Amino acid sequence: MDANSRVAGELIRTVRRQSGFTQAELSRRAGMPRSVLSAYERGHRQPSVAALARITAAAGLEINVGPPAARPSLARAGEILAQVLDLAELLPYRPRRELAYPPLIRLAI
Repeated sequence: MDANSRVAGELIRTVRRQSGFTQAELSRRAGMPRSVLSAYERGHRQPSVAALARITAAAGLEINVGPPAARPSLARAGEILAQVLDLAELLPYRPRRELAYPPLIRLAI
């Protein structure tokens, strides 16, 4: 059993347990035999990316494959917010005009 098989199996087991499904229920929802799902969890078979996507979707989750999106730190996000608020204060004040509603037409019936 190689490390990739163990990682995939642990991922599937975690997904199944967090969703609260049994192997039978999750395999039914994913459209695969329970024995295949069991083999994935034990690391006896290596699931394809499509199989992993089906399993996680059946559990109500989603897998995103790719590099993690860079997120600014909380301190940097605070700095950006402060800059935006400073810029907003520099905008000239313009009072809003009154809304002009079209005249209502009465129809004689």
